Amino acid sequence: MSISLAELEVIVRTAGDIALSHFKDLKNVGVNKKSPRDYVTAADIAVEAFLKATLTEQYPHYGFWGEESGQTANQTNRWIVDPIDGTHSFSRGQYFWSISVALEIEAELVIGAVYAPALNDYYCAEVGKGAFKNGESIHVSTEDNLENGMISTGFACLRSYLTDNNLERFARIAQHTAGQRRFGSAAMDLCLVADGQVDAFWEQELNLYDVAAGALIAKEAGATVTDFSGNPGIFPKQILSTNGLILEQLLAYM
Repeated sequence: MSISLAELEVIVRTAGDIALSHFKDLKNVGVNKKSPRDYVTAADIAVEAFLKATLTEQYPHYGFWGEESGQTANQTNRWIVDPIDGTHSFSRGQYFWSISVALEIEAELVIGAVYAPALNDYYCAEVGKGAFKNGESIHVSTEDNLENGMISTGFACLRSYLTDNNLERFARIAQHTAGQRRFGSAAMDLCLVADGQVDAFWEQELNLYDVAAGALIAKEAGATVTDFSGNPGIFPKQILSTNGLILEQLLAYM
């Protein structure tokens, strides 16, 4: 791998500056819909254009997969990018949105960064080397009782008008926890598991660019990442990340 976490941080923070310039002038930011409940803004396009141009120019041996521009020819070794995860929140002036960048080499995620510019929180990880927030090492929580736990989820499935829309699953799980949160950015949710701010997160019907960087960061912080049956791996259509201690308790309600 020919890029360091420090080198990637410079690029991602610059992308964050581009996003913030739009965020501070939302009245002039065009908001469009890719589908009835899926939004895209000029900021999404601008951030992805910058990341695609910069990453492919500086690291031409890696392909690129971005939410807005799609995939380039080389997808064996590739950057996986969500320019703004939480576009709807962004468009309404809320702070929980993020830029997600991961590097995948031969089907293994090896480096990841999730930056929340409005919060000035920068999360990153390199496989086998731990996870960090703003330069400090982070680790999952030590809560071992779901009844005392704080959990988060999302409802991308509602945007797709699916019958399995997470509402029944949320109702089952919520009554067995002490707190529930819905932040609106899967990348951020995974980082909050990594940072011990929540004890578990699940969502369904996502794409790899939504979760690639966050899942690596969570795993490097000690989290489990599985599907809803407990099979280890990153399954965007069913992703469950926990501190490990409440995994079995949660699986009973999935």
